[in-house]
Amino acid sequence: MPRVDAFLELLLKQGGSDLHLISGNAPRVRLLGEIHPVKYRDLTENETLNFLVEIMPQHIRSAFEEHGGVDFAYEISEKSRFRVNAFHHLDGVGAVFRTIPTRVPTLEELKLPQVIKSLTRQRRGLILVTGPTGSGKTTTLASMINLINSERRGHIITIEDPIEYVHVNNQCLVSQREIGLHTQSFGEALHSALREDPDVILVGEMRDLETISLAVTAAEMGILVLGTLHTNGAAAAVNRIINVFPPVDEPYIRTMLSTSLCGIISQQLLRTADNKDRIAAVEVLINNSATANIMREGKTEQLENVIQGGALQGMQAMDTILRRYLDEKLITGNEAYRVAKNKAAFEQYREPVEYSAEASLTKNQFTN
Repeated sequence: MPRVDAFLELLLKQGGSDLHLISGNAPRVRLLGEIHPVKYRDLTENETLNFLVEIMPQHIRSAFEEHGGVDFAYEISEKSRFRVNAFHHLDGVGAVFRTIPTRVPTLEELKLPQVIKSLTRQRRGLILVTGPTGSGKTTTLASMINLINSERRGHIITIEDPIEYVHVNNQCLVSQREIGLHTQSFGEALHSALREDPDVILVGEMRDLETISLAVTAAEMGILVLGTLHTNGAAAAVNRIINVFPPVDEPYIRTMLSTSLCGIISQQLLRTADNKDRIAAVEVLINNSATANIMREGKTEQLENVIQGGALQGMQAMDTILRRYLDEKLITGNEAYRVAKNKAAFEQYREPVEYSAEASLTKNQFTN
């Protein structure tokens, strides 16, 4: 058994989300969003490197030696998969392992709004899931793909870096492609996917002009495209897509987006008040006539007003859901203040911070 498995077993036992192995330091695990040291000696550079070499396929090791950093997936039997980022740093070698459960949770288990299920049942268009790193985007998308796989008969293509959740064929045929292993880039994979008779395409990250342009084009062609952006809020996601294009093309992309966008899900993960779990706070924007007009006119600052007034269509603002969680005593005032957009409105709920060196976690279904 690879020696790193012992640390990963500990991570799973504690219910943590990430394992950090950084040479010159003791191993650390992330519990409920905070990093805690493991009672173990400091790792040497050679020791850390050997941990990684034992689990790296040859092509991954070659990429690591050539580029100084690499992403890949690793699995412990049938217990869990991990997204691994290995890298060189000032004091040697490091790696971060992100937990990916083998079973995909349902949208109901994740306690996500019902409107997300309705969005997932769209037959064409673009759905964006946004949020910072570690906000649960990957798990939300996997749950959406799982729902499609159980309800439709079609072809789902996922393009990821690396493959995280593994989907088995249910009602759909599922093809999963990994950047660096099965294709060289998101753009290249999207070009190919358009010729592979897809009904649904999952784009693991829309990070550049080519990928975003092809994703929007695919949505215009009648394909349901699901993608992620590292932005905070629906309006920021729209701006990110528009601003990646040259100024001369902005009117064109605003028009395309106004007709192809289905909705935007923007989420944050919050520590629960009992310190035993995390819960997703989700903002939802649905593309209706008002949303489309705002995007065409480039007045994205008005999207917040559309969200506030769109409750009957399933829209919800981040600050609104934070207030609801506070009323239900699901989260603390400090957690609400941390992610609130209007900080002043939540200032009254802040409390003195009492730091605890230990944390316990009974359940953590979200990964990213």
